[in-house]
Amino acid sequence: MITMDFNRLPIRPGDRILDMGCGEGRHMVRACQEKDTICTGADFGFDTLLFTRNKLAFHDQINDLFCKNYHMACMDVTALPFDSQSFDLVICSEVLEHIPNDDKAISELVRILKPGKSLAISVPRAWPERICWKLSDDYFNANMGHVRIYPKKQIIEKICSRGLTFLGSHFAHSIHSPYWWLKCLVGPNRTDSLPVNLYHRLLVWDLMKQPKITAWLDRLFNPIMGKSLVLYFKNSGRRS
Repeated sequence: MITMDFNRLPIRPGDRILDMGCGEGRHMVRACQEKDTICTGADFGFDTLLFTRNKLAFHDQINDLFCKNYHMACMDVTALPFDSQSFDLVICSEVLEHIPNDDKAISELVRILKPGKSLAISVPRAWPERICWKLSDDYFNANMGHVRIYPKKQIIEKICSRGLTFLGSHFAHSIHSPYWWLKCLVGPNRTDSLPVNLYHRLLVWDLMKQPKITAWLDRLFNPIMGKSLVLYFKNSGRRS
């Protein structure tokens, strides 16, 4: 399930790419499919890094990676262990909504980005997210749960105030929104709900088989009910 549109990301051989909050590795794998890139996958959770490493090893075995120079590391987005202006592309997907000190996290993401290079960020879209919050307290009270909702204008201003230029945006994963509403309605921690389990099977089937019909439906409804807001920025080199 790729959230970022890599066609919007100018990637060249030799570029250093950071996937901050790589989770189970969907964007990390996609970045490693770009020729001769140097990719780093980072996350706060050690178990997710192991999952990503295994996924990369699988893709390596089937010769699906064009980048052989990749690394994994456990780290905190509010205190990144990299020199300033170290990366040509920074990806941060579905992370900032979990971080209490998001101002520090955004400053760190900007600090490590080279002038003229790209930052791609995604967060939950505001109105589908508000429905989840209204349906279930457990949804945002859980450990490492969501601590805020980002209106589009607010997050763009937060990032542009640090010297970046906003390039554009889109919405993604519309077919996932009803799943999360349904899950919150019955209780996000329940595992015995037949409707939720059936919907989850549909999403897994869509992920594995990638049928044209669900891809078409997702694109059709993304402007209306896309679950994720995806934003693209360029480091103009200015510092406010």
